[in-house]
Amino acid sequence: MPASTSSGRVVLLASVLKPLNDTRMLGKFARTLLARPGVVVHVAGRRASTPKKAPHNLYTHELLAGSRLSWQRLLAQWRYWQLLRRLRPALVFVHAPELLPLTLLWQKLTPGGLFIYDVRENYALNIQTQAVYPAWIRDTLAGLVRQIETWAAQQASAVVLAERSYADELPFGQSERTVILENKYQPPQGETPQFAPQPLPQPGQKLQLLYSGTISELNGVFEALKLTRQLQTIWPQTRLTIIGYCQQPDLLRRFQEAIASSGDGVILIGGDTLVPHEQIVDAIHQSHIGLLPYRPHASTRRCRPTKLFEYMAHGLPVLIPPNPLWEELVSKHGAGVVLEFDRLTTANVRAVANAVAGHRFYPNGIPTEVFWDTEAQKLNQVIDSIW
Repeated sequence: MPASTSSGRVVLLASVLKPLNDTRMLGKFARTLLARPGVVVHVAGRRASTPKKAPHNLYTHELLAGSRLSWQRLLAQWRYWQLLRRLRPALVFVHAPELLPLTLLWQKLTPGGLFIYDVRENYALNIQTQAVYPAWIRDTLAGLVRQIETWAAQQASAVVLAERSYADELPFGQSERTVILENKYQPPQGETPQFAPQPLPQPGQKLQLLYSGTISELNGVFEALKLTRQLQTIWPQTRLTIIGYCQQPDLLRRFQEAIASSGDGVILIGGDTLVPHEQIVDAIHQSHIGLLPYRPHASTRRCRPTKLFEYMAHGLPVLIPPNPLWEELVSKHGAGVVLEFDRLTTANVRAVANAVAGHRFYPNGIPTEVFWDTEAQKLNQVIDSIW
């Protein structure tokens, strides 16, 4: 039988590529669970630093230490299976589709075994459209992933969707056991966001831009660099901090060369190493504008990025590309300006500079709808319905 230990009911949250300190798996799901009485939480994922002052009922387990393409990714499956057998959890949260087959096997061998599948991305669509895998295998791999997900969704106690659009995109998105839990912002332990709208700097003063999170072409890292260089021609004190992790060594090398050859004023933090989320939050506090220069793409067009919620939760003005879903939220709270990052002309860069110079964004303060509180309530309702 799935276990409750003498110290509480055991819940396991697991991914392979997401780090142990992942903001969704640990920062949101685990923290919500830890607040429930009589629950012991185990988090398994990729090697990363974990909270220094972890609660007594939180444990972490390393599934992957190497790169995403290393042989250790296979070993991670074995480690996950050993955890399932040893911990005998009362409930498992699966945060990666590659762990679904072993989870289904565990459920079959474990009377009363319960699991919840957290759909963080439209994985099949990403495989087909993002050119990470060779063209000859994309459709086959995408079909296999979708088949496994659909099978698992039928066996899961609940399916969690990180984006509202997945309800329409996925064949199992409309099930009565499906709930949407967006990647809204959960403040770190002890942080109480406080904000009073302040006018942005004027030309002649330092203007600090920020690009945070995954460093990739799709997420627009080269557009962030290009915008900075063009802004510097009319606002010389413009600076850019890029903080995050790049999974593609060749891309990182090209980007570092682009930084080195294009002048001063750009700082790269992380790159080939994971960056603790607390460090990203510090960078948000030290910035004037957050950049979301995403390239138009089918895999992101209907999604609201985590960092959009993060920036807005800290009252950081944003520059976003034309996207009705994002514009609705940003416009509603006076949180930023729309910019066509794929058409960075002198005229529209100057127009953006004029729009932000000395402007006071967030006239009504930080919007409460960007915080995790509402999603935590829904997560607890799901767990209550299972237990």
